[in-house]
Amino acid sequence: MNMTNSQLYLRLLGYVKPYWRAFAISIIGMVVAAATEPLLPALLKPMLDGTFVNKDDTVIRLAPYFIVGIFFVRGVATFVSTYAINWVGNKLVMDLRDEMFRKLLSLPTRYYDDHATGILISKLTFDVTQVTAAATTVVTITVRDSIIIAGLLGWLFYLNWKLTLLTLVMAPVIAYIIRTISKRMRNSSRDSQRAMGDITQVIEESVTAHKVVKLFGGQQYERGRFHDQANWVRRYTMKQAAAAAANVPIVQMVAAIALAVIVYLVTLQSKADETTVGGFLSFIAAMLMLTAPIKRLTGVSEFLQRGLAAAESVFELIDTESETDCGTVAIGRVRGELQFDNVQFFYAPEARPALQNISLHIRDGENIALVGASGSGKTTLANLVPRFYTPTGGRITLDGHDIHDLTLASLRANIALVSQEVVLFNDTVAANIAYGQMREVSEDEIVAAATAAHAMEFIREWPEGLDTLVGERGVKLSGGQRQRIAIARAILKDAPILILDEATSALDSESERHVQAALETLMQGRTTLVIAHRLSTIEKADRIVVMQKGEIAETGTHRELLARDGVYAQLHRIQFNNHGVD
Repeated sequence: MNMTNSQLYLRLLGYVKPYWRAFAISIIGMVVAAATEPLLPALLKPMLDGTFVNKDDTVIRLAPYFIVGIFFVRGVATFVSTYAINWVGNKLVMDLRDEMFRKLLSLPTRYYDDHATGILISKLTFDVTQVTAAATTVVTITVRDSIIIAGLLGWLFYLNWKLTLLTLVMAPVIAYIIRTISKRMRNSSRDSQRAMGDITQVIEESVTAHKVVKLFGGQQYERGRFHDQANWVRRYTMKQAAAAAANVPIVQMVAAIALAVIVYLVTLQSKADETTVGGFLSFIAAMLMLTAPIKRLTGVSEFLQRGLAAAESVFELIDTESETDCGTVAIGRVRGELQFDNVQFFYAPEARPALQNISLHIRDGENIALVGASGSGKTTLANLVPRFYTPTGGRITLDGHDIHDLTLASLRANIALVSQEVVLFNDTVAANIAYGQMREVSEDEIVAAATAAHAMEFIREWPEGLDTLVGERGVKLSGGQRQRIAIARAILKDAPILILDEATSALDSESERHVQAALETLMQGRTTLVIAHRLSTIEKADRIVVMQKGEIAETGTHRELLARDGVYAQLHRIQFNNHGVD
């Protein structure tokens, strides 16, 4: 995505549009606050000339009221504008976060394969907050200080137009300085945000794998990784700081030279009685007051470049193409007949095929076991059914419909998954069992599903029962308990197609017995794809499909394949000989 600064900024302002009333109030507040600024030097001339020179009683009496009045109006206007612009900025961040999260939920599986979790988290937590500066601080400074500068210059022109023209000589010089430094800050901001994503990734991995880190003595290594990434963030931040720090003093130096020349010329004019005391002090005061808004305006590029670099990162995610759903047929409940016709699949164009020449007919209600060595294509084949990936060649049909023609929602509504890596959310047991149901699920239905999954026997033992919190990723439960809750979730979904991916491989014998019994309940009357390393768990399958290097090597029942003395028989001998040694 290559967008210009103006395109990025206009797109950002598009998110402000729904809140234009609050934005308009903030702008009005800024205008009123800014308008009071030139009134102070303008008030100096009549006040000084009227009190100290002409001894005017009216001016002496009214001057304090004017000063208090100006500061009161400025205070109210500043509060209103600051509150309103921050309200808009926080709404903007919330809307962007919502849109980014919606996009995350719709991204294809390939995107997650290619992008580290930590970097994605960093985009939502860190990058998006940097956008606020571009949307709020930049607008505030630009509007308010532009008006202040215009007002002060107007007053200066009124007092002495010749000298004021000299102040404008520094404008092109300042513009060149700002442009040069802004480019450097933008690049540093982009690098800094990328490095923050890497830091988040290191933290996420270290926290998730804390047991492995402790057991294998990886603390020193992880500390080194974190230190390196934190140091990169520091270096990029210092580059930003150096550019920002150089920006203001250089601009101020240019302004100071111009101011010194002007002050010298004003003093010459006062000697020649071409200006009054009030006029002289008013001019000097207005000149001095110009430096603060000029300083803020020159410093605004720091916020702008940081915000635009963040906006690039945010819009890069938002503009990523969502999972393709070109299906037009919203299928109801299917029978579960699957047909693979010469299916091929590549993870990358230059890689060797993960699957090739896959032709397989699965009858509805049939229990099919997929076996083979690691990397033989078992999981890849199963992942094509719910369209986590799209076949590179050939086609897959469900009840005669090409699954490419089915809407993703209706296709996936017919599929349940139980895998070795059980995904549980940091919520109650009941919420995890009923997860994703589009209807109101009664407690009786949850209990029935948990009972069928052999889960109620341990859920009843907990003081809070179904309301027990499972912890992050179900950390408070044993492996067998997590599996049975996942099975209960699949039972409650009641989908006609079931994918079991190594569902019992990580369990002890006692847990496996319970889980196997629960799985047999779940598999009844469903088309089931069972991926298994442990061949003892799939001997009762209707058919066993043996995968080898992405192709189907042989198919048949357990007895048929043993009698054939091929790949399956060899795998069987290896496993059971090893088991005998154990």
